[in-house]
Amino acid sequence: MMEKTYDLIVGQGPTVIDIAGGVIFPFAGGSELTVTAPLLNNGNESFHPELQYLALLKQLLDKADGTPREDRTGTGTYSVFGRQMRFDLSLGFPLLTTKKVNWKPLVAELEWFLRGETNIETLDAKIWDEWADEDGNLGPIYGKQWRAWEGVEGFIDQIEEAIKTLKTNPTSRRILVSAWNVADLPRMRLSPCHVLFQFYVENNKLSCQLYQRSADIFLGVPFNIASYALLTHLIARECGLEVGDFVHTFGDLHLYSNHVEQAREQLTRMPKPFPTLDLEPMEVLSNVHDVRTDGIALVGYDPHPAIKAEVSV
Repeated sequence: MMEKTYDLIVGQGPTVIDIAGGVIFPFAGGSELTVTAPLLNNGNESFHPELQYLALLKQLLDKADGTPREDRTGTGTYSVFGRQMRFDLSLGFPLLTTKKVNWKPLVAELEWFLRGETNIETLDAKIWDEWADEDGNLGPIYGKQWRAWEGVEGFIDQIEEAIKTLKTNPTSRRILVSAWNVADLPRMRLSPCHVLFQFYVENNKLSCQLYQRSADIFLGVPFNIASYALLTHLIARECGLEVGDFVHTFGDLHLYSNHVEQAREQLTRMPKPFPTLDLEPMEVLSNVHDVRTDGIALVGYDPHPAIKAEVSV
């Protein structure tokens, strides 16, 4: 048996992959996930990076025979704490293939965040409608905190500061952007789930690590992976860097109790090759009033069909 060992599920010990038979064995209480051997390949990796997501989905699904945890929405969840995935962005763009992820709203939302917007009237997508007030306002959520954090001496544009530091002091350990403004939390219609992200440069490659305190694995996480991968590409382009890794770190990672059947369906599907991202060279991020995500082309995305599920508000 040809075996290689990877840490697919952080916190669960090493994972052995049988390359010949296509079987993944997570140790230390994890769940077995079976895939076909040819689809263990993506680029130069010996396993498809989407298997990290599927292994976590399977781990949560295995808890579905128990009693759901109470949660803010009243739906109930099956949850784990402290997990991580890593995607090498040079090998493909991590837009999940085991179900279709809607690309246009994802791009529109990121563009909206980068403009510093917080009202759904200026968002060309419906994804925030459930949380907005009667005037379309969401309070000082991501866009406000990223581009106009209120400090003692005025507003702070965290995106602009991050770009400036990447260009002038790329080995700094302080290249972070935070959305968790404790003073503003009571005025937010929804507290930030993806709380903060940090950039790291090595060998002229830009990597990004996201800490997400609360993560809806079925509906939210596929969107979050691709959104921050795209952000990393855009920041790298702005700074004249290549892309490195996107590292996704979770606090409370959960499967809503009304997404169990959808998760089971997704786990019957084998990953397909990731698409690639084609970006035209342009500076787009350093001016809050001049954010444009045109010139972005997703190439070769051929996913399995979408799987519908209800959003818990």
